[in-house]
Amino acid sequence: MTAEQVLLIIFSGMFVGVLGIGGWVYTTRLRITNGYPLETSWGKPIYPKADQEAVERIRLLSQENAQLRAELGAIKDRLITVERIVTDTGASLDREIESLRGPAN
Repeated sequence: MTAEQVLLIIFSGMFVGVLGIGGWVYTTRLRITNGYPLETSWGKPIYPKADQEAVERIRLLSQENAQLRAELGAIKDRLITVERIVTDTGASLDREIESLRGPAN
């Protein structure tokens, strides 16, 4: 073998190694951005450890989420009522308002 062939083999091997490392970094980045767990060298997933602060934060966020959903439901009900009032004809609206007022005192 000549010196050029040896250099070609060495640089080809280095190029393949760099491509392999770059591919590993890229797939790790994709896993992180898409929420997949990272893996050990044996393929077992690595999950983050849940400390008490994280558990409490999740509990508080869940409570806030439930409150916001309830508030959103109430707002939807009010919006349906407003849309019905806006789209009703004047005569039926007058009848409904009078029926809600009840008998005259």
